[in-house]
Amino acid sequence: MIVFATFTTPPALSGQPTIIRPIQIGVAAGAAIPVSDLSTNFSTGFNVTGTVGINPVGLPVGFRGDIAYNQFGSKGGTNVNAKFASVTGNVVLSIAGVGLTPYAIGGIGFYHVSSSVTGSTASNDFGFNIGAGASIPLSGFLAFVEARYNRVSESGGSASFVPITFGVMF
Repeated sequence: MIVFATFTTPPALSGQPTIIRPIQIGVAAGAAIPVSDLSTNFSTGFNVTGTVGINPVGLPVGFRGDIAYNQFGSKGGTNVNAKFASVTGNVVLSIAGVGLTPYAIGGIGFYHVSSSVTGSTASNDFGFNIGAGASIPLSGFLAFVEARYNRVSESGGSASFVPITFGVMF
C-alpha cells in the first residue's frame, strides 16, 4: 500500500520539484473585466485563450505566445458588444517551488478591436499586458489561474481590461 501511494502521489504532494516540459500547449477561459474608460459603457464579459509556452531548461524565465478573444456587453439597453482579438508575446518569470508555483507574466502584442455595431470601423492596434498567476502540477498537465492587465493604444485614447482566467497546459 505504501509503495502504491509513493508512486501515484503527484509531485505537489510528494515533495519533489515540479518538472516543466520544454514546450507546452494550453487553453484558458474566464471573465474579462473592463477598467478605466471601457468600464463606462461595457460590463464584464468573457475571455478565451490558446497558448504555447517555451521553457528553457534550467532557467526561471520562459516565453509564451497567446491568441486571445475578449468580448464585453453593453451596459445600456442596446445589444452592442466590444470585441478584442489579440496575439501577444510574453515573458514568464516563475518562482520555483514545490507544488504551487507563482509567476509574473508580461508582454506586448497586436490587438484587433471591433464592435458589433453595423457599419462600425475595426482597428488594429498595439498594446501590452502585465500580470501574475500560479500553476499547480496535476496528473500529466499543469492547471493555472492568472490575471493580467491589458492596455490597448487606440487612436484618440486607449482601452483597458483585466481577464481572470483558469487554464491547463499540456
